[in-house]
Amino acid sequence: MKDEKTGADGGMTYADAGVDIDAQDEALARIKGMVRGTFDSRVLTDIGAFGALYQPFPEGPAAERILVSSADGVGTKLKIAFLTGVHNTVGKDLVCHCVNDIFVQGARPMFFMDYLATGVLEPDTMVSVVQGLVEGCREARCALIGGETAEMPDFYGPGEYDLAGFIVGEVTRDRLLDGSAVRPGDVVLGLASSGLHTNGYSLARKVFFEVLGLTVESHVEELGCTVGEELLKIHRQYRTLLEPLVDRGLVKGLAHITGGGLTDNLPRVLPADCRAVIDLSTWEVPPVFNVIQRAGRVKQAEMMRAFNMGIGMAAVIAAEDTDTVVGELTGQGETPLVIGRIESGERGVAYV
Repeated sequence: MKDEKTGADGGMTYADAGVDIDAQDEALARIKGMVRGTFDSRVLTDIGAFGALYQPFPEGPAAERILVSSADGVGTKLKIAFLTGVHNTVGKDLVCHCVNDIFVQGARPMFFMDYLATGVLEPDTMVSVVQGLVEGCREARCALIGGETAEMPDFYGPGEYDLAGFIVGEVTRDRLLDGSAVRPGDVVLGLASSGLHTNGYSLARKVFFEVLGLTVESHVEELGCTVGEELLKIHRQYRTLLEPLVDRGLVKGLAHITGGGLTDNLPRVLPADCRAVIDLSTWEVPPVFNVIQRAGRVKQAEMMRAFNMGIGMAAVIAAEDTDTVVGELTGQGETPLVIGRIESGERGVAYV
């Protein structure tokens, strides 16, 4: 019999924490047809791309300009903000996540809008959240042009709110990154995450607060900080770091490693006849993931889908450009790692 807090084999799964990635995939597959029925000839991507591509002007010189948009939320990371009373970081999390999602297709962000919903509006909390949004937009050189604040009494508990963001960027057709240039023999570089970013929090909270019985104030020696400090680490923004390389044509594909991990996100930028082979020994997994895996007895395959495991962005580059790209990133204080290669085969990710 399956234990209430664990998977069938005794180890916890993301579904046990209330998030079923397979169910999400099934729902997405079922609604794709309905959604496609709204498309016109100017929609350039199918459902499932990191950002949606739309060509506002199909003719003339402006036809080369493509809008790239994305929408996202902070998820249950907000629960950590509620518990700690720290609200000035989640807005930046949101902006960074959205900027990364459109930048992987080569887009420069133009403007951002937010949606903040709460039961009873608390001005200090709202100001703190917006401070984070502003900081993220300034860093990304993106205008925060408006949004919506909704008060819904009895819908949210005291002190609770939800936060979502909507971003629009622009890319010219010749600069668009769609993975079509990826070939067998290319190299996969990994760039470090700053922690969980904005994914996997339902499972992380279950492990830290239910299995281990800790609080946000608990100091964990292995983490070198409190649980709250670890779980509020801000989602990294990679555009500033990688844009010069993209502009020079040194990047063939980018994958933002969010929900689904490397397992589900890297294939989104691979041609149908290419697979990524990732060497798990090439990077040191940050302690937070080791704590979650050990305490929750989570299988490795589950960890690789629920979390980024320390790799927040993956870049596919030509093998002959490796020294140049690694050298330039290292010069900026980054520690890029060659974590895999591209081989012929069915689209997907294999771990060795």
